[in-house]
Amino acid sequence: MLRSMKQKFGSKTTKGNSVSRDEPAPVQNSRQAVASTSGISGRAGSISRNNSLPVREKIPRPRSLDPTSAQQFYADTLPSFRDVPNSEKQILFIKKLHLCAFTFDFTDQSKNVREKEVKRTTLLELADYINQKDGAKFTESVADDVIFMLNNNLFRALPATKSHDQDNLDPDEEEPTLEPAWPHLQIVYEFLLRYVCANDTDAKVAKKYVDQSFVVRLLELFDSEDPRERDYLKTILHRIYGKFMIHRPFVRKAINNVFYRFVFETEHHNGIAELLEILGSIINGFALPLKDEHKSFLHKALMPLHKPKCVGLYHQQLAYCVTQFVDKEPSLAEPVLGQLLKFWPLTNSQKEVLFLGELEEILEMTQATEFAKIMVPLFKQIAKCLNSSHFQVAERSLFLWNNDYIVTLVAQHRQVILPVVFNALESNARSHWNPAVHGLTSNVKKVFQDMDLNLWRECEAHYQQEEAKQRSLREQRQKQWQQIEKKAAQRQAAMQHL
Repeated sequence: MLRSMKQKFGSKTTKGNSVSRDEPAPVQNSRQAVASTSGISGRAGSISRNNSLPVREKIPRPRSLDPTSAQQFYADTLPSFRDVPNSEKQILFIKKLHLCAFTFDFTDQSKNVREKEVKRTTLLELADYINQKDGAKFTESVADDVIFMLNNNLFRALPATKSHDQDNLDPDEEEPTLEPAWPHLQIVYEFLLRYVCANDTDAKVAKKYVDQSFVVRLLELFDSEDPRERDYLKTILHRIYGKFMIHRPFVRKAINNVFYRFVFETEHHNGIAELLEILGSIINGFALPLKDEHKSFLHKALMPLHKPKCVGLYHQQLAYCVTQFVDKEPSLAEPVLGQLLKFWPLTNSQKEVLFLGELEEILEMTQATEFAKIMVPLFKQIAKCLNSSHFQVAERSLFLWNNDYIVTLVAQHRQVILPVVFNALESNARSHWNPAVHGLTSNVKKVFQDMDLNLWRECEAHYQQEEAKQRSLREQRQKQWQQIEKKAAQRQAAMQHL
């Protein structure tokens, strides 16, 4: 499950960014340019700094962005970039940015039809213009206007969403609520992505505009139900983390705060999987030895994410992040497994299956010394899973013995582990209702017998003694109840004669 994600996140750094201690490995960029039918193509990079065109005058912004002002601004048509000389293109660029700062109601398709189409066409022009390699586009003089347009389009109140803790929630069947303004928002997100990635966007200058407040508002948008929007946000936030090194500690802290609120307050957030995917890339780039800050993040932010009922929506990404920590520093295996046992579900069989899969991944990276510290409570829990009446839980726990490395660890400590799981294995072999579980149990019994037949016979003899003892206790208890019932009947008869 998680090996495919490890292939997805590499250890190479993004071209153009310097390598640092917390440099994130590149997340797979699922962002393709807006479809060719919309007129966007090419890259925003490789723009020469030496051909920057100065803006001659400060273009006034719209004083108001209400519908009346929109009609006034959209009354006159701005010329195309091809129709103005190079010396005037940056001025026209700012005017078009101001024009695109207006937003429209897409819930009513009959409103502002002309203005919506003009804005869409203008956004496509802007995207095409910033792709051209005839000079720097994102100079300091236009940065404020770029952020003005982005702020007014992107940062908005998200509609109320359904709760993830519904008993019958099936994420595969639930249809997400798509953003009605996506025809405009998609191009705006593509514009922002190219602004962040562009070579002529100087991080030292742009950090005044792409500041902490901007990052926090981007993180709020991760709660959007539209997966297309979250996918863009994932790529953009990762690029911001890579380019703006000064913001890296703040980005990690802000994501932590999102997790805290999700786990301890709301248990609802649509973008946890995407945020974990970003963190998977960031963790992959952590240098060794790990900082205490990073270990604290693992224990206080990542591990509690196992608690919510809806963990299945993001468990794959969460397990990848956790195993990355253990892979980098094997000494973390024991506390991580301890916390995993702490959050082990009692009545949710689907979560148990997920936890068992993650447990196997962690054990594959666990050294023998760390395994010895946690093996007793660990295999007590596995023994409970072996006896689960839910066949998938019992089956998944028995599959652990198909892993050669885990079998090697168990063989080294068989004197301790076999007595812990023996009763569960015998109980399965005698009374479990599922035939597949019976077959797997027989295989595991054979593995232990091949390891140490004498130890198996000792455990078997001890089990039979315990069975005889329990049988004797049951018989004694039954006799006592019979005596009590007899005395009660005698007393009742005596009372009737009085």
